[in-house]
Amino acid sequence: MSIIKLSKQIPDPRVTGRTVHKMEHIIYITIAAVLAGCQTWDDIAEFGRTKKEFFKSRLVGLEHIPSHDTFNRFFSIFDPKGFEQIFRDWVKEIVGEVKGIVAIDGKLMRGSSKCDSEHTLGKDDFRMWIVSAWSSDNNISLAQEKVGDKTNEITVVPKLLSAIDLKDTIVTIDAMGCQTSITKKIREGNGDYIIALKKNQKTSYDFAKDIIAEYTDRDYQGIVSKHTSFDRGHGRLEERKCIVVSYGSTTQKMFKNKFEGLKSIVGILSRRTIVSTGETSEENRYYVTSLGNERPEGIANAIRKHWGQGKSQLKKNESWLGRKLPVKTFGGERILMRPPWAPVVHTSSTMSRCLCSRLSAMLPPGA
Repeated sequence: MSIIKLSKQIPDPRVTGRTVHKMEHIIYITIAAVLAGCQTWDDIAEFGRTKKEFFKSRLVGLEHIPSHDTFNRFFSIFDPKGFEQIFRDWVKEIVGEVKGIVAIDGKLMRGSSKCDSEHTLGKDDFRMWIVSAWSSDNNISLAQEKVGDKTNEITVVPKLLSAIDLKDTIVTIDAMGCQTSITKKIREGNGDYIIALKKNQKTSYDFAKDIIAEYTDRDYQGIVSKHTSFDRGHGRLEERKCIVVSYGSTTQKMFKNKFEGLKSIVGILSRRTIVSTGETSEENRYYVTSLGNERPEGIANAIRKHWGQGKSQLKKNESWLGRKLPVKTFGGERILMRPPWAPVVHTSSTMSRCLCSRLSAMLPPGA
Protein backbone atom coordinates (compact mmCIF):
# COMPACT_ATOMS: atom_id res chain seq x y z
CA MET A 1 0.00 0.00 0.00
CA SER A 2 1.43 3.42 -0.95
CA ILE A 3 1.33 6.44 1.35
CA ILE A 4 -1.16 8.09 -1.02
CA LYS A 5 -3.58 5.15 -0.80
CA LEU A 6 -2.98 5.04 2.95
CA SER A 7 -3.88 8.73 3.31
CA LYS A 8 -7.10 8.39 1.30
CA GLN A 9 -8.47 5.99 3.93
CA ILE A 10 -8.44 8.77 6.52
CA PRO A 11 -11.36 11.23 6.93
CA ASP A 12 -10.30 14.80 6.13
CA PRO A 13 -10.96 16.90 9.28
CA ARG A 14 -11.04 20.19 7.34
CA VAL A 15 -14.10 22.09 6.08
CA THR A 16 -15.04 20.90 2.58
CA GLY A 17 -14.58 23.56 -0.09
CA ARG A 18 -12.26 25.70 2.02
CA THR A 19 -9.01 23.85 1.43
CA VAL A 20 -6.14 24.57 -0.94
CA HIS A 21 -3.92 21.53 -0.44
CA LYS A 22 -4.97 17.90 -0.69
CA MET A 23 -4.78 15.99 2.58
CA GLU A 24 -2.74 13.17 1.04
CA HIS A 25 -0.17 15.70 -0.18
CA ILE A 26 0.28 17.13 3.32
CA ILE A 27 0.67 13.68 4.86
CA TYR A 28 3.02 12.43 2.12
CA ILE A 29 5.35 15.43 2.42
CA THR A 30 5.31 15.22 6.22
CA ILE A 31 6.21 11.54 6.34
CA ALA A 32 8.95 11.96 3.74
CA ALA A 33 10.40 14.96 5.59
CA VAL A 34 10.34 13.24 8.99
CA LEU A 35 11.98 10.12 7.57
CA ALA A 36 14.68 12.40 6.16
CA GLY A 37 15.30 13.87 9.61
CA CYS A 38 13.17 17.02 9.78
CA GLN A 39 12.18 18.02 13.30
CA THR A 40 9.90 21.08 13.11
CA TRP A 41 7.04 22.36 10.95
CA ASP A 42 9.48 24.91 9.51
CA ASP A 43 11.85 22.04 8.63
CA ILE A 44 9.06 20.14 6.87
CA ALA A 45 7.93 23.16 4.84
CA GLU A 46 11.51 24.05 3.90
CA PHE A 47 12.26 20.45 2.95
CA GLY A 48 9.15 20.42 0.75
CA ARG A 49 10.19 23.61 -1.02
CA THR A 50 13.75 22.35 -1.48
CA LYS A 51 12.54 19.08 -3.05
CA LYS A 52 9.49 20.55 -4.81
CA GLU A 53 10.24 18.93 -8.16
CA PHE A 54 10.61 15.55 -6.47
CA PHE A 55 7.17 15.85 -4.86
CA LYS A 56 5.54 17.23 -8.03
CA SER A 57 6.71 14.15 -9.93
CA ARG A 58 4.94 11.88 -7.45
CA LEU A 59 1.92 13.84 -6.25
CA VAL A 60 -0.70 14.43 -8.94
CA GLY A 61 -2.04 17.98 -8.89
CA LEU A 62 0.59 19.42 -6.54
CA GLU A 63 1.33 23.04 -7.45
CA HIS A 64 2.61 24.60 -4.24
CA ILE A 65 4.20 23.28 -1.05
CA PRO A 66 2.08 24.01 2.06
CA SER A 67 3.45 26.55 4.53
CA HIS A 68 4.64 25.64 8.01
CA ASP A 69 1.40 27.12 9.42
CA THR A 70 -0.66 24.86 7.14
CA PHE A 71 1.17 21.77 8.42
CA ASN A 72 0.72 23.01 11.98
CA ARG A 73 -3.01 23.73 11.62
CA PHE A 74 -3.73 20.48 9.79
CA PHE A 75 -2.13 18.25 12.41
CA SER A 76 -3.65 20.26 15.26
CA ILE A 77 -7.13 19.06 14.20
CA PHE A 78 -6.03 15.69 12.85
CA ASP A 79 -7.23 12.50 14.58
CA PRO A 80 -4.02 10.59 15.36
CA LYS A 81 -5.72 7.39 16.57
CA GLY A 82 -7.41 6.57 13.28
CA PHE A 83 -4.25 7.28 11.34
CA GLU A 84 -2.10 5.32 13.77
CA GLN A 85 -3.98 2.08 13.14
CA ILE A 86 -3.75 2.49 9.36
CA PHE A 87 -0.11 3.50 9.67
CA ARG A 88 0.63 0.38 11.74
CA ASP A 89 -0.88 -1.77 8.98
CA TRP A 90 1.34 0.00 6.47
CA VAL A 91 4.43 -0.59 8.61
CA LYS A 92 3.51 -4.27 8.94
CA GLU A 93 3.23 -4.50 5.17
CA ILE A 94 6.73 -3.04 4.79
CA VAL A 95 8.41 -4.89 7.65
CA GLY A 96 6.63 -8.19 7.14
CA GLU A 97 6.16 -10.66 9.96
CA VAL A 98 7.58 -9.48 13.26
CA LYS A 99 9.90 -12.00 14.88
CA GLY A 100 12.63 -11.94 17.48
CA ILE A 101 12.73 -9.50 20.38
CA VAL A 102 9.92 -7.04 21.12
CA ALA A 103 11.06 -4.68 23.88
CA ILE A 104 8.35 -2.97 25.94
CA ASP A 105 9.39 0.11 27.88
CA GLY A 106 7.91 3.26 29.41
CA LYS A 107 9.23 6.78 29.06
CA LEU A 108 8.41 10.07 30.78
CA MET A 109 8.00 12.71 28.08
CA ARG A 110 10.18 15.76 28.45
CA GLY A 111 8.56 19.15 27.94
CA SER A 112 4.99 17.79 27.87
CA SER A 113 2.29 20.10 29.24
CA LYS A 114 -1.48 20.08 29.49
CA CYS A 115 -3.22 23.32 28.55
CA ASP A 116 -6.68 24.60 29.42
CA SER A 117 -8.38 27.98 29.88
CA GLU A 118 -6.89 28.32 33.36
CA HIS A 119 -3.39 27.09 32.47
CA THR A 120 -2.72 28.48 28.99
CA LEU A 121 0.95 27.50 29.10
CA GLY A 122 0.34 24.12 30.70
CA LYS A 123 0.03 22.74 34.21
CA ASP A 124 3.30 22.73 36.13
CA ASP A 125 2.77 19.31 37.71
CA PHE A 126 1.58 17.56 34.52
CA ARG A 127 3.51 14.45 33.52
CA MET A 128 3.00 12.28 30.46
CA TRP A 129 4.13 8.67 30.13
CA ILE A 130 4.35 6.77 26.86
CA VAL A 131 4.73 2.98 26.67
CA SER A 132 6.38 1.78 23.44
CA ALA A 133 7.01 -1.55 21.72
CA TRP A 134 10.34 -1.73 19.88
CA SER A 135 11.28 -4.52 17.44
CA SER A 136 15.00 -5.12 17.91
CA ASP A 137 15.35 -7.27 14.79
CA ASN A 138 13.40 -4.88 12.53
CA ASN A 139 14.82 -1.78 14.23
CA ILE A 140 11.43 -0.07 14.28
CA SER A 141 8.82 1.06 16.77
CA LEU A 142 5.77 -1.19 16.40
CA ALA A 143 3.27 0.63 18.60
CA GLN A 144 2.89 3.01 21.49
CA GLU A 145 0.22 4.01 23.98
CA LYS A 146 -0.14 7.03 26.23
CA VAL A 147 -0.71 6.37 29.92
CA GLY A 148 -3.92 8.11 31.04
CA ASP A 149 -4.11 10.60 33.90
CA LYS A 150 -6.00 8.19 36.16
CA THR A 151 -4.23 4.97 35.27
CA ASN A 152 -0.70 3.53 35.09
CA GLU A 153 1.62 1.61 32.78
CA ILE A 154 0.27 -1.76 33.93
CA THR A 155 -3.19 -1.11 32.47
CA VAL A 156 -1.77 0.22 29.18
CA VAL A 157 0.57 -2.70 28.38
CA PRO A 158 -2.21 -5.24 27.53
CA LYS A 159 -3.72 -2.71 25.10
CA LEU A 160 -0.31 -2.22 23.52
CA LEU A 161 0.23 -5.97 23.18
CA SER A 162 -3.16 -6.34 21.48
CA ALA A 163 -1.90 -4.15 18.63
CA ILE A 164 1.02 -6.48 17.85
CA ASP A 165 1.22 -9.96 16.34
CA LEU A 166 3.19 -11.72 19.08
CA LYS A 167 3.50 -15.10 17.41
CA ASP A 168 7.09 -16.43 17.62
CA THR A 169 8.32 -13.30 19.40
CA ILE A 170 10.04 -12.88 22.75
CA VAL A 171 8.60 -9.95 24.68
CA THR A 172 11.14 -8.35 27.03
CA ILE A 173 9.74 -6.07 29.68
CA ASP A 174 10.82 -4.62 33.01
CA ALA A 175 9.11 -5.01 36.37
CA MET A 176 5.82 -3.51 35.17
CA GLY A 177 5.31 -6.84 33.36
CA CYS A 178 5.02 -8.74 36.63
CA GLN A 179 1.26 -9.06 36.28
CA THR A 180 -0.76 -12.17 35.56
CA SER A 181 -2.87 -10.29 32.98
CA ILE A 182 0.23 -9.23 31.03
CA THR A 183 1.90 -12.65 30.93
CA LYS A 184 -1.44 -14.23 30.04
CA LYS A 185 -1.87 -11.77 27.15
CA ILE A 186 1.57 -12.66 25.79
CA ARG A 187 0.99 -16.40 26.01
CA GLU A 188 -2.45 -16.09 24.40
CA GLY A 189 -0.71 -14.38 21.49
CA ASN A 190 1.65 -17.38 21.14
CA GLY A 191 4.62 -15.32 22.28
CA ASP A 192 7.19 -15.83 25.02
CA TYR A 193 8.37 -13.37 27.62
CA ILE A 194 11.38 -12.41 29.70
CA ILE A 195 10.51 -10.15 32.63
CA ALA A 196 12.97 -8.35 34.89
CA LEU A 197 12.48 -8.58 38.64
CA LYS A 198 13.22 -5.69 40.99
CA LYS A 199 14.03 -5.60 44.67
CA ASN A 200 10.75 -3.88 45.55
CA GLN A 201 8.99 -7.09 44.44
CA LYS A 202 10.48 -8.71 47.48
CA THR A 203 8.85 -12.14 47.41
CA SER A 204 9.49 -12.94 43.74
CA TYR A 205 12.90 -11.26 43.70
CA ASP A 206 14.23 -13.02 46.80
CA PHE A 207 12.87 -16.38 45.66
CA ALA A 208 14.56 -16.05 42.25
CA LYS A 209 17.78 -14.85 43.90
CA ASP A 210 17.88 -17.86 46.24
CA ILE A 211 17.27 -20.32 43.39
CA ILE A 212 20.05 -18.85 41.24
CA ALA A 213 22.44 -18.76 44.22
CA GLU A 214 21.79 -22.46 44.83
CA TYR A 215 22.87 -23.40 41.29
CA THR A 216 25.62 -20.83 40.65
CA ASP A 217 28.40 -23.33 41.37
CA ARG A 218 26.42 -26.55 40.86
CA ASP A 219 25.34 -28.40 37.72
CA TYR A 220 22.21 -30.54 37.46
CA GLN A 221 21.50 -31.89 34.01
CA GLY A 222 18.00 -31.03 32.84
CA ILE A 223 17.47 -28.44 35.57
CA VAL A 224 20.21 -25.87 35.08
CA SER A 225 22.05 -24.58 32.01
CA LYS A 226 24.71 -21.89 31.75
CA HIS A 227 26.34 -19.59 29.24
CA THR A 228 29.34 -17.30 29.73
CA SER A 229 30.36 -14.45 27.44
CA PHE A 230 33.12 -11.83 27.46
CA ASP A 231 33.09 -8.33 26.07
CA ARG A 232 35.85 -5.75 25.86
CA GLY A 233 35.40 -2.11 24.95
CA HIS A 234 35.57 1.47 26.24
CA GLY A 235 38.45 0.50 28.50
CA ARG A 236 36.44 -2.19 30.29
CA LEU A 237 36.41 -5.96 30.34
CA GLU A 238 33.06 -7.53 31.17
CA GLU A 239 32.26 -11.14 31.98
CA ARG A 240 28.58 -12.14 31.91
CA LYS A 241 27.37 -15.47 33.18
CA CYS A 242 23.79 -16.48 32.38
CA ILE A 243 22.27 -19.16 34.61
CA VAL A 244 18.88 -20.61 33.64
CA VAL A 245 17.05 -22.85 36.12
CA SER A 246 13.91 -24.67 35.04
CA TYR A 247 11.59 -27.03 36.89
CA GLY A 248 9.26 -27.25 33.90
CA SER A 249 5.58 -26.62 34.56
CA THR A 250 6.25 -26.80 38.31
CA THR A 251 8.03 -23.43 38.11
CA GLN A 252 4.75 -21.58 37.63
CA LYS A 253 3.28 -23.17 40.74
CA MET A 254 6.40 -22.27 42.73
CA PHE A 255 5.62 -18.61 42.04
CA LYS A 256 1.96 -19.16 43.01
CA ASN A 257 0.76 -18.93 39.39
CA LYS A 258 1.61 -15.24 39.22
CA PHE A 259 3.25 -15.68 35.80
CA GLU A 260 1.25 -17.49 33.11
CA GLY A 261 3.32 -20.20 31.39
CA LEU A 262 6.41 -19.61 33.55
CA LYS A 263 9.14 -22.19 32.95
CA SER A 264 12.48 -20.77 34.05
CA ILE A 265 14.28 -18.42 36.40
CA VAL A 266 17.25 -16.53 34.96
CA GLY A 267 20.22 -14.94 36.66
CA ILE A 268 22.72 -12.66 34.93
CA LEU A 269 25.93 -12.31 36.94
CA SER A 270 28.10 -9.50 35.56
CA ARG A 271 31.66 -8.62 36.51
CA ARG A 272 33.18 -5.45 35.05
CA THR A 273 36.87 -4.61 35.27
CA ILE A 274 38.38 -1.25 34.33
CA VAL A 275 41.50 -2.24 32.41
CA SER A 276 43.63 0.78 33.33
CA THR A 277 43.06 0.55 37.10
CA GLY A 278 42.04 -3.06 37.66
CA GLU A 279 38.99 -1.86 39.61
CA THR A 280 36.23 -4.49 39.59
CA SER A 281 32.48 -4.24 40.18
CA GLU A 282 29.79 -6.91 40.22
CA GLU A 283 26.07 -6.83 39.53
CA ASN A 284 23.44 -9.57 39.69
CA ARG A 285 20.09 -9.31 37.89
CA TYR A 286 17.17 -11.72 37.93
CA TYR A 287 14.41 -12.54 35.46
CA VAL A 288 11.51 -14.93 34.92
CA THR A 289 10.70 -16.37 31.49
CA SER A 290 8.31 -18.68 29.67
CA LEU A 291 11.28 -20.11 27.76
CA GLY A 292 12.90 -23.38 28.73
CA ASN A 293 16.55 -23.77 29.69
CA GLU A 294 17.65 -25.49 26.46
CA ARG A 295 19.26 -22.35 25.00
CA PRO A 296 20.81 -20.16 27.71
CA GLU A 297 22.81 -18.27 25.06
CA GLY A 298 19.59 -17.21 23.30
CA ILE A 299 18.11 -15.98 26.59
CA ALA A 300 21.30 -14.07 27.41
CA ASN A 301 21.26 -12.41 23.98
CA ALA A 302 17.59 -11.46 24.30
CA ILE A 303 18.25 -9.84 27.67
CA ARG A 304 21.23 -7.95 26.34
CA LYS A 305 19.26 -6.67 23.34
CA HIS A 306 16.76 -5.02 25.68
CA TRP A 307 18.68 -4.16 28.82
CA GLY A 308 22.06 -3.82 27.12
CA GLN A 309 22.72 -2.83 23.52
CA GLY A 310 19.07 -2.56 22.51
CA LYS A 311 18.17 -0.39 25.50
CA SER A 312 20.23 2.50 24.19
CA GLN A 313 18.47 2.30 20.80
CA LEU A 314 15.07 2.08 22.48
CA LYS A 315 15.84 5.14 24.58
CA LYS A 316 17.20 6.97 21.56
CA ASN A 317 13.96 6.26 19.71
CA GLU A 318 11.87 7.30 22.70
CA SER A 319 13.90 10.46 23.24
CA TRP A 320 12.26 11.84 20.09
CA LEU A 321 8.91 11.32 21.78
CA GLY A 322 9.93 13.56 24.66
CA ARG A 323 10.40 16.66 22.50
CA LYS A 324 7.84 19.43 22.20
CA LEU A 325 5.42 19.78 19.32
CA PRO A 326 4.65 23.46 18.64
CA VAL A 327 0.87 23.11 18.81
CA LYS A 328 -1.40 23.22 21.83
CA THR A 329 -4.18 21.04 20.49
CA PHE A 330 -3.76 17.64 18.92
CA GLY A 331 -6.43 15.07 18.21
CA GLY A 332 -8.87 16.76 20.56
CA GLU A 333 -6.44 16.81 23.49
CA ARG A 334 -4.85 20.09 24.53
CA ILE A 335 -1.41 18.62 25.03
CA LEU A 336 2.01 19.43 23.64
CA MET A 337 2.99 16.12 22.11
CA ARG A 338 4.08 14.70 18.78
CA PRO A 339 2.02 12.58 16.36
CA PRO A 340 2.59 8.84 16.81
CA TRP A 341 4.83 8.70 13.75
CA ALA A 342 6.69 12.05 13.71
CA PRO A 343 9.68 13.23 15.77
CA VAL A 344 8.70 16.89 15.44
CA VAL A 345 10.33 19.34 17.87
CA HIS A 346 10.63 23.09 18.30
CA THR A 347 14.07 24.45 17.41
CA SER A 348 15.50 27.78 16.36
CA SER A 349 15.09 28.96 12.77
CA THR A 350 18.88 28.96 12.35
CA MET A 351 19.06 25.31 13.36
CA SER A 352 16.18 24.49 11.00
CA ARG A 353 17.89 26.17 8.04
CA CYS A 354 21.15 24.36 8.79
CA LEU A 355 19.35 21.03 9.05
CA CYS A 356 17.50 21.47 5.76
CA SER A 357 20.69 22.58 4.04
CA ARG A 358 22.41 19.39 5.21
CA LEU A 359 19.46 17.24 4.17
CA SER A 360 19.29 18.86 0.76
CA ALA A 361 23.04 18.47 0.27
CA MET A 362 22.88 14.77 1.10
CA LEU A 363 20.19 14.01 -1.44
CA PRO A 364 21.23 13.52 -5.10
CA PRO A 365 19.74 15.87 -7.72
CA GLY A 366 16.14 14.95 -8.51
CA ALA A 367 15.88 12.64 -5.47
